[in-house]
Amino acid sequence: MPQPPLNVRHVMQPDPVLVPPSCPVRDALARMNERRIGAVIVTDGARNLLGIFTERDLLRRVGDADPGWRDRPVSDWMTGAPHTIGPDESWEAAVAALDRLRVRHLPVIDGRRVVGIISTRMLMVQRADHLNRVVDERTRELKRAMDEVMARDAELRYNLTAAGRFQTRLLLPHAPPDWPELSWGVHYAPLDHLGGDYYDIAHPAPDKLGFLIADASGHSIAAAMVAIMSRIAFTEVAGTTPSPGAVLSEMNARLQGLADERFVTAFYGVLDRATRTFTFANAGHPYPLRWVARTGTAEPLQAQGFMLGIVSDEQYRERTVQLEPGDKLCFYTDGLVEARDDRGEGYGTDRLTTALRAHGGQPARALADALIADQRAYRGTQPLSDDVTLVVGELGDHSVAPV
Repeated sequence: MPQPPLNVRHVMQPDPVLVPPSCPVRDALARMNERRIGAVIVTDGARNLLGIFTERDLLRRVGDADPGWRDRPVSDWMTGAPHTIGPDESWEAAVAALDRLRVRHLPVIDGRRVVGIISTRMLMVQRADHLNRVVDERTRELKRAMDEVMARDAELRYNLTAAGRFQTRLLLPHAPPDWPELSWGVHYAPLDHLGGDYYDIAHPAPDKLGFLIADASGHSIAAAMVAIMSRIAFTEVAGTTPSPGAVLSEMNARLQGLADERFVTAFYGVLDRATRTFTFANAGHPYPLRWVARTGTAEPLQAQGFMLGIVSDEQYRERTVQLEPGDKLCFYTDGLVEARDDRGEGYGTDRLTTALRAHGGQPARALADALIADQRAYRGTQPLSDDVTLVVGELGDHSVAPV
């Protein structure tokens, strides 16, 4: 039977912790610690909503509180008249409300009575369960369609391969931009069928091209889910501003509380077609390397910033470099440099830089192949332990007027 549309009633916690307004703060905190939750709801005897007390309420007030604050009634520290949501609202509406209101918990109200509570983590867990049920249904349909010929293990491999192809189509650009002054070399190799690496392209203005490379921690299914959430956030904001720092800041804000204990590293830069300037910002990602055609040297594109989804309100500072015809930019994920030889020593950024100096004069596609070949020769028969992505972009000698 097809799964019904997911709404708040399906994903809420139906038995939230309710406390009266006279409840001491210490008792409210004890209930929160006992249940490992971030909020309790303050109600009267008829379960009518009076307020909500959350970890944020505690942190907002405890710094300058008097010594007896633990004995104060929770009504003194709660958020009164909090935002709420109805049980029949859709899952998508709940996610949008949490994002728009910038809160982590919403009481669920039916009439005037409290019937549950939702949180960002709860939504993602329940959504994952719902998607798993949908996938299970599709799997059973596929098994019947194939007349139960394939064994369960073979079917799983088939579905993972299909999911890997779907992820590649979803996360990676369909084709590089057709600007005549740009050429590309790409190597994309997830460790499993599903991976956490991805790259993307944006057009914040007709004469500007944005390039993002990102890496969700880990690999396989969990990393792929985080990568998809990150890619959705990028798609929604990258076309609206040419500022790399603003794009990373907005992605970071949207990933707060959604990636659980995982994180995303990302580098985003915007090329101005008219001036050949490349402005970039970094969220904990390995520094890309620039091969300078004029000197044959290789230098890192250094910018500082914390990983996405960890620290709220992080500001990502931008830097700008002037590119010249023949220059090449080498973007990569840490799986490239963390590959190890039979002694356990990592390939490392220094070896990558040396290889880039040696082969930098080759066209972008040949250069990407040469860098991957150098890493493979170094590690020999040792297997990789992470996804590997390498993208080389070459700026040709074309004079193009801005659109």
